[in-house]
Amino acid sequence: VQLQASGGGLVQTGGSLRLSCARSERTSSSYTIAWFRQAPGKERSFVAGTRWSGGTIYYTDSVKGRFTLSRDNAKNTVYLQMNNLKSEDTGVYYCAGTTRGLILTTIRSETQYNYWGQGTQVTVSS
Repeated sequence: VQLQASGGGLVQTGGSLRLSCARSERTSSSYTIAWFRQAPGKERSFVAGTRWSGGTIYYTDSVKGRFTLSRDNAKNTVYLQMNNLKSEDTGVYYCAGTTRGLILTTIRSETQYNYWGQGTQVTVSS
């Protein structure tokens, strides 16, 4: 399974971007898809994730109320709508997938994922 991330760019503080992650093939319904990001000089960290079949969408606390993860099953694509962007949202954003049906205690761990997109740069300027 290949993941293709896109949609990054340069935006001013308070602006919006929508990231896309296209999956190359359909897999089991338990497939988990997530977004991670890596800020300059920091480790990669979880942003948002969910099972492809639906259910709870998990967000890291710093993006709750600003970011929204959604799915388009027909297009085999997930989106990350990012509103009210802040400078601390700057980083390379990666989509990640796994055939495991991850839950609250595991979905934030990047070691659980075995498929990664190439990353897309998001830069928020003040």
